[in-house]
Amino acid sequence: MLIAARMSASQLRAYVFLDSLQPQLAAHICTTCRGYFPVPYVASLFIEIAPGMAIHRVIDTALKSTSVHPATLVVERAFGMLEVHHEDKGEVRSAGDAILRHLGAKEEDRVKPRVVSNTIIRAIEPMHAMIIDKIRFGSMIEPGKSLFILETEPAAYAVLAANEAEKAAEVRLIDVTPFGAFGRLYMAGDEAEIDSAAAAATAAVQGITGKEVQRGDAKN
Repeated sequence: MLIAARMSASQLRAYVFLDSLQPQLAAHICTTCRGYFPVPYVASLFIEIAPGMAIHRVIDTALKSTSVHPATLVVERAFGMLEVHHEDKGEVRSAGDAILRHLGAKEEDRVKPRVVSNTIIRAIEPMHAMIIDKIRFGSMIEPGKSLFILETEPAAYAVLAANEAEKAAEVRLIDVTPFGAFGRLYMAGDEAEIDSAAAAATAAVQGITGKEVQRGDAKN
């Protein structure tokens, strides 16, 4: 009874299936993850739930049900995030189905994401570029390039934005944070390419269906 109560209390915040993990995003995951590295073009699934500690039962379910490989497991006070991947899209889909069954949820029960902020800085100044280069885990940004910054809620949808932007334009992935209270994406490139990347990223997030929820200012 106690286990059932805990399962029913878990909220599916994000369900992000990527059928083809783009090279820069795959490389960024390899740089930051502590699990099994993905390679470009594998299928990937990002799950975000609340409360955070419940993510351990989610990964246990995925690994016992399928042959997927976990790259990232993040457990925070409020939210938990998991990434799994496999070269066989069917395995990743099956892992997602098993997780949904465990949560007693459907994909459409995820939280409908929103774009919290959307900024393009054109012709970035050298000292601004230097500060970002010191803290990024992806490519460096060069002075004079345009910088696109996107913030999402829930956080995991930042990877969807990154993946679609990389498909749409010749840009560099500077950094992406798909966990916490808000997700953040930084991309850089020539002005026209950044405009295309920003449009693709924003459209991808806004195109996701889900449940409208009462939004708070909870910090994670």
